[in-house]
Amino acid sequence: MEFTAISWNLFHGRDSPPNPRLFNWRSRLLRLEQRDTTHAQVNRDLQDEFAQLLAAAEWDVALLQECPPRFVEPLARACGAQPHPVLTSRNSLGELRAAAARINPDLIASGEGGSNLTLVRGGGSLGRLVERQEVAIHEGRPERRAMALSRTASGVCVANLHATNDQRALATEDVLKAAQVSTIWAGDAPLLFGGDLNLRPGEDPGVFDVLEEGFGLTMPTAPNAIDHLLSRGMAVVEPPASWPAEERELRRPDGLALRLSDHAPVSGRFATDEGPSTPPAGMR
Repeated sequence: MEFTAISWNLFHGRDSPPNPRLFNWRSRLLRLEQRDTTHAQVNRDLQDEFAQLLAAAEWDVALLQECPPRFVEPLARACGAQPHPVLTSRNSLGELRAAAARINPDLIASGEGGSNLTLVRGGGSLGRLVERQEVAIHEGRPERRAMALSRTASGVCVANLHATNDQRALATEDVLKAAQVSTIWAGDAPLLFGGDLNLRPGEDPGVFDVLEEGFGLTMPTAPNAIDHLLSRGMAVVEPPASWPAEERELRRPDGLALRLSDHAPVSGRFATDEGPSTPPAGMR
């Protein structure tokens, strides 16, 4: 049985053109669209655009991070997928935050609140979601980090994490704790462990050595990547790789491109033996 997975940090549903000069006070405060010869910076609600791109992409399971909670149901509907959202941080007074984000996404930015969202497509090779678990990986400062653990009818288990950013020591703690928790939870079932790990194999090779040698989680995306799809108990048919930048762009009628997120999606294809595995006692 083969399936395709993607991991994508949605940048809280915002666009991110390659020209940094398009991010200026006119855009952020006055919401005036900025343009250069190739791209636009729009600072508006892009829920429909993210749904359009995700719905058109080929995947069986999607691991999304920095997903606005208000995006969960629309993305699931557009993609014909079952959702498993786990709230992360800054989600108090959620309706007020969501309203502010609809008006000015770039001004509130991550203050809207976020979630890790796993989507499993109906009718795909993985089958339906049969178990959803939430695990708090880090509490307290700088902010809460949580992991979504999703078990599918095929037996494949999925762990979706966004580790602490800008603090490599905390990111290392997050990732190693999450690896331990998810491998115990999955038991002998095939496991896909991914997301925005905020660690680069080229800078922190020891962490990825532990992930492979201690937990059997292999094949990070690239030496300089922070978004990964690590696997255990599966054959890697197509190694995880980042999409070219233009593949997360939508072309506007005026010919300018709208580039979604400041992260490129990562995709990979995996294969497992047929038939579900049995979770360990106490984890069902």
